[in-house]
Amino acid sequence: MNIFVAKFRDMIKGIITGFDRIVFKGSILPLAHAAGAMSFCQAHGIRNKDFKPWAMAQTALVVDAAHRYAVKHGGRGIQPIVFSKTRKEDLAHKRQQEEGIVSGLIGVWSAVESCWSYRAQYSAEAGYPLLRKEQTKCKHLYFYFDHPCYGFMNIRLQTWFPYHIQIALNGREWLRRSLEKAGADFIARGNKFVHIDDYDRAQRLLDRQLDTRWERMLEGFLADAFPARKTILGPHLSYYWTLWESEWATDLIFGSPKDIAPLADSLLRHAFMTGTADRVLRYMDRPLKLDGTPRADMNHEVVSRLQDFHDGLRVRHWVDTNSAKAYNELNVFRIEMTMNQPGMFRVHRHAQTQLRTEAKRLLPLRKGVADIAIRAQVSQDINERFMDNLAAARCETPMRDILDDVVKPFTKEGRRVRALDPTGKDRSLLQALADPAWCISGLANRDLREKLKQANGYKGMNEKQLSAKISRQLRLLRDHGLIRKLPRQKRYLVTHKGRELTTALNALLVASTKQLMDIAA
Repeated sequence: MNIFVAKFRDMIKGIITGFDRIVFKGSILPLAHAAGAMSFCQAHGIRNKDFKPWAMAQTALVVDAAHRYAVKHGGRGIQPIVFSKTRKEDLAHKRQQEEGIVSGLIGVWSAVESCWSYRAQYSAEAGYPLLRKEQTKCKHLYFYFDHPCYGFMNIRLQTWFPYHIQIALNGREWLRRSLEKAGADFIARGNKFVHIDDYDRAQRLLDRQLDTRWERMLEGFLADAFPARKTILGPHLSYYWTLWESEWATDLIFGSPKDIAPLADSLLRHAFMTGTADRVLRYMDRPLKLDGTPRADMNHEVVSRLQDFHDGLRVRHWVDTNSAKAYNELNVFRIEMTMNQPGMFRVHRHAQTQLRTEAKRLLPLRKGVADIAIRAQVSQDINERFMDNLAAARCETPMRDILDDVVKPFTKEGRRVRALDPTGKDRSLLQALADPAWCISGLANRDLREKLKQANGYKGMNEKQLSAKISRQLRLLRDHGLIRKLPRQKRYLVTHKGRELTTALNALLVASTKQLMDIAA
């Protein structure tokens, strides 16, 4: 059980973990470069100079098919959107409420938006026009559904060649439909479940989403949004699907908003105050130097924000376009990892050219749907690291009692164990233990050597002297119960007692005298 969950288990009614928003993108790889597009045109008897009139005729086919589908299933045609800042999702929700749409198509909207396509341009070298890739604008169609299996979702179709498509689902909406089919009792508000009668069943349904045959599911949506695909492109070209953006959320459902409100404020402020650049990079599993500082060849932008959000606060840590956030809404406390750049993470998997019988290699996580299960595990690991950090914020033990246990010498197995000096000579050592990386991978003598070699009390020692000193200190930390040794390894994990002490020490060191006096009063 996660430490954070264990700490508040008496207040938590249930926990669910799984996908929230997931956005897929489909592209036809042979048409993703100019040479492939020209090969396609040649195979279909389309001269390069005639590409534009041919493409415009196909766009008319796409739009006409969508209009007929909208009239047949929604009672009205395609609705154009004039202003670029108009939120299509708001339009869909408004129409759904006004017309009482429970299931099926809500509506189809169109908007002129940026895209890339091809343009015929004369080449002096070739002596005839060639297709060149260019950034342009074209009409995009937005299909909004309340799907009987997947809940509220949308499909975005580029009506101009090469017909990129985007499908946005929501794992919580998907869960809502699954619970309805199972006859389960629940109360949902937006994408939050404030009550579920069987949380174990809900979690099994969320886990089952990972077993989906993603290509088959996504291809199934094309019959409605792009029925002219085979007429235009032929029977052999298919879409390559990627998970462009994913949100993986862990929801802790409390009894009522009153239970969570006082906790959430202190937890989120603690997360913000301890969200230093090196810690955020650790959450995101980014490589750092051995002393814990960001590597010189890493140019990730790290941003942390704390702001009012719904019923309380939201803290969010960004590393480039990936982020981890926590916030409370109603009686739900959510920890959520948003992944837009999966290549930032390295995982054990087979390379595309490897046989399944060969050993897996450490490679970047891919956007392709083949890596969705691994992506979910990476996201969950980040949520766990975030929660481990939050868990230490709600220690109710007085500082006096925490320190009393370590500032006195004692005898163990016939030998004397010295007391710790948390604000003196052992301060750097104890602060080093607070690194969230140790919660996942553990720490070794070498890790502490690199982290402490420039600290007071360690500076100027050679490698042998430093290693010997760290070995003695590891033994001291074990004797005090702050770390424990991993079986058959020369690595150690920080214990719950160790996290309580290091968190309390860090809070004590950054607090002013006035703050301490106010707390004591």
